[in-house]
Amino acid sequence: MPSTTADHLVVKLDGGYNVGVDRADANVDVLETDSYDVESAQDGDSESEITFEDDLPTIALISTGGTIASTVDYRTGAVTAQFDAEDVLRAVPELAGRANYRGRVVANILSENMTPDVWTDLAEAVHEEIDNGADGVVVMHGTDTMQYTAAALSFTLDTPVPVVFTGSQRSADRPSSDNVMNAVCAVEAAKADCAEVLVCMHASQSDDVCALHRGTRARKNHTSRRDAFETIGAKPLGEVDYAAASETGETSDSVSAAGVEFRREHAERGDAELALHDDLEADVDLVKFAPGMNPAIVEAAAEDAAGLVIEGTGLGHVNTDLVSILEDAVDDGTPVVMTSQCIEGRVCDRVYDTGRDLLDAGVIEGEDLLPGTATVKLMWTLANRPGAVAETMRTPIAGELTERSTPWR
Repeated sequence: MPSTTADHLVVKLDGGYNVGVDRADANVDVLETDSYDVESAQDGDSESEITFEDDLPTIALISTGGTIASTVDYRTGAVTAQFDAEDVLRAVPELAGRANYRGRVVANILSENMTPDVWTDLAEAVHEEIDNGADGVVVMHGTDTMQYTAAALSFTLDTPVPVVFTGSQRSADRPSSDNVMNAVCAVEAAKADCAEVLVCMHASQSDDVCALHRGTRARKNHTSRRDAFETIGAKPLGEVDYAAASETGETSDSVSAAGVEFRREHAERGDAELALHDDLEADVDLVKFAPGMNPAIVEAAAEDAAGLVIEGTGLGHVNTDLVSILEDAVDDGTPVVMTSQCIEGRVCDRVYDTGRDLLDAGVIEGEDLLPGTATVKLMWTLANRPGAVAETMRTPIAGELTERSTPWR
């Protein structure tokens, strides 16, 4: 494992814990390796390749940082994002034999530092990799804001191949890290026939199955559990059986995936023509309503933003004192989209008086859009369809809207 000093080796034990060994007293024999060698990037180049084999598909492995590309700084005990794509391939030898890999670093940040500008850089990088012949793309990303970035690529990219986001809740050098299973399952998903933007993470706390969530319907619902992500409003789009995926050491001469199964209708490989629509209006705010909140917060957001998404209560409500503020914003040309704080269900402002007042004020019902997805979609809509904001926000583009909401239990 990586060490913070030149005087010590760090060795991972079978149980997951690490032990430090003095280099001067160590005598190291390499008994076995099943990882491909990766050439170091030259002169600051952010791209690398593993030796290609003709009978394997090509998977572009793109790093943005996050825990899957992190390690513990033993001086402070804190997790830091310091690995690039090459390091992840070295750290996960189980990826060997599954594909040819092209490594690329778009950013090296923790996901709380993600911005729309990085989304654009990432979309361009994914587009370029697919255009250069990649059979699938795996994006390594921090889990805290992965759902936002996955939604952003769902809107900005028409893809004929799978684009699979993955990450980990626990860094590679911690016990019970989920990075190996998530990475292996993500690569298998990237070789599958579902040509959509997906999020691949643990489906349970055990190392058995990874769930495949549609990028616009995924939500991180737990701070630290390995199965933190859920598909809102439905079961996950598909899954990857880790045992079945682990059994494959070689693939056939076609793009084949091990252990991958999809449950519902999805865009298939090759259906879409590769296209990039990466213009985003970044000046969109998401404001969560709370009882007794200062109206000046909403007023300031509405005044300064090009678009505004409200996380209202229940069916999509706010305090009646805020209705006139939102109406003024709409009159001034700022689109306002109403979503709900509830995990399941959809906005319907036709039931109660406050909702009807909001509709009269020009507020757009967000249907069952997740608030984060609604924010990203409004950014995309303002930049690409400014003359049809209300219609576009209510029209499915990337599976972000469902036809009807069903009971969640």
